[in-house]
Amino acid sequence: MNVSLLKRGTVITLAVMLGLSVAACGKKGPLEPPTDKGYEYPRDYPAK
Repeated sequence: MNVSLLKRGTVITLAVMLGLSVAACGKKGPLEPPTDKGYEYPRDYPAK
């Protein structure tokens, strides 16, 4: 009886963790298309 209870608890815990991990990733709000500034190559980096 203890083994089935342990398996059930493990499955529920894994399901909750998987649900929270999927809910935690992602961006809030609409996606923004890249601007033309991102295509500038070669880039100028400041000299040290």
